[in-house]
Amino acid sequence: MLEIGSFLSDRYEILSKVGAGGMSDVYKAKDHILSRFVAIKVLKQEFSEDSSFVTKFRAEAQSAAGLEHPNIVNIYDVGSENGLYYIVMEYVEGITLKTYIEKKGQLSFKESASIAIQVARGIEAAHNKNIIHRDIKPQNIIISTDGKVKVTDFGIAKATSSNTISSDVMGSVHYASPEQARNGFVDGRSDIYSLGIVMFEMVTGRVPFDGDTTVAVALQHLQEEIARPSIYAPDLPISFEKIILKCTQKTPDRRYQTIEELLTDIRRSLAHPDEDFVTIAPLVDGGKTKVISPDELDKIKEGRGVAEDLNDDDIDADNGDEYADDEDDDDEYDESLLDDDDDEEDDDDDDDGKLLNPKMDKAITIMGIVTAVIIVIVIIYLALSVAGVFKFGGKKNSESQQTESQTQTESESESETQTETEGQMIDIRGMSVEDAQKAVDRLKLDLTVFAFETKQSDEKDGTILEQDVKAGDTVKRGSQINVVIAGKGDSTSEMVKIPSVIGKTKSSAKSTLESAGFSVTFEYGDYN
Repeated sequence: MLEIGSFLSDRYEILSKVGAGGMSDVYKAKDHILSRFVAIKVLKQEFSEDSSFVTKFRAEAQSAAGLEHPNIVNIYDVGSENGLYYIVMEYVEGITLKTYIEKKGQLSFKESASIAIQVARGIEAAHNKNIIHRDIKPQNIIISTDGKVKVTDFGIAKATSSNTISSDVMGSVHYASPEQARNGFVDGRSDIYSLGIVMFEMVTGRVPFDGDTTVAVALQHLQEEIARPSIYAPDLPISFEKIILKCTQKTPDRRYQTIEELLTDIRRSLAHPDEDFVTIAPLVDGGKTKVISPDELDKIKEGRGVAEDLNDDDIDADNGDEYADDEDDDDEYDESLLDDDDDEEDDDDDDDGKLLNPKMDKAITIMGIVTAVIIVIVIIYLALSVAGVFKFGGKKNSESQQTESQTQTESESESETQTETEGQMIDIRGMSVEDAQKAVDRLKLDLTVFAFETKQSDEKDGTILEQDVKAGDTVKRGSQINVVIAGKGDSTSEMVKIPSVIGKTKSSAKSTLESAGFSVTFEYGDYN
């Protein structure tokens, strides 16, 4: 434990301890080089000598360091000193969403939707970099004093280069998806499930599943259907209720497939709360309840999926748990643990090995025929393979094609992102300002054509003579294109200067602009 007033790397002065998790402590500190407050997460001394824990601790910084988004706590620095390993991150003045819910009891629909949008945008930024958070819960969501919502603690997140990964650790069990509970495959839809549980807790003031042990809670995630939130929040709009229910489906294929889809529906719900527009795919197996046998339950208790050491009572609410011990990383549960138990025939055999009845004789005959057919098919396949009709290595080729396809998809995604933020300017000379505005609108870059100077010309009044961003030059989204137009003015026409209103209130900004001779209207974009 660091002493108050001590320094790390002759730069960070420790001011106070603000939280503690399973593997690390969190301190408020002052960066004396950049003169700002920061939060420092320090690996506990008892774990710093264990290389596996140190590797996980560094992995947290590596996962989150590349994420820069207004709804994610930024990572500034990572280092070690005298056997202490630490991560320096943005210090957010505020409280966790967990504390906020406990204080208010239940949040309103609009407040819950607004918080969910900001959390989803932070998760979306991580998913776009192939990082799955895996531990979305109110304890890892901070509401700053200025109302900004930020996602923190990527302690068990993992960067991936493929669409799905195998989970070897699990976040807090109250918010863990069914696939995490059984140690199955985890992808972005697992974060969507956890966010759905968080939304449920915001509007109802309670978690949908609770129990005395982590095993009991995990089994509820696996077997029991979530209650309709409107049972506890009667005024909840149907659209938001169905959004929560779709997020928390047991089967990932029945949830939202991307955070973008979820964001679209939440925004639509804010605009049309009583509209029943959310569609949930039907169950493919008729909705039968999955039953876990006692033997399989014992396996789950012994395995990593619902480890008994992940008990929320041992977790500080302001920081959340950090890492789960994964000495049994290689142990995975078979997907069949959730399947219905197959009925086994209880046929008795004679001690002398005689067949009991003609039915068994018939069954053996049929099995013999099936076996013979399979052998013939294998022989034919091998013969054709030798002849060159079939080629081996199909799996490898398939994997190669999949990698190429994925690379192409990522490249296209980067290209689309580039197109959204900047593009090439077009030639608008010879057009009127109105026609030019329509032309640049087709670039979908939110450009504004502004006539700042008038010159005498033989051209028709209002015709654009010059533009400050030439055709073919790169222009950023939201830029203003200044143009010179033909008119009755002269070459010494005075440039119109727009007064700065940055940082002013709406009324003050309006007054300032109107005093300068401008007509003012306000438009609002998406909630941020």
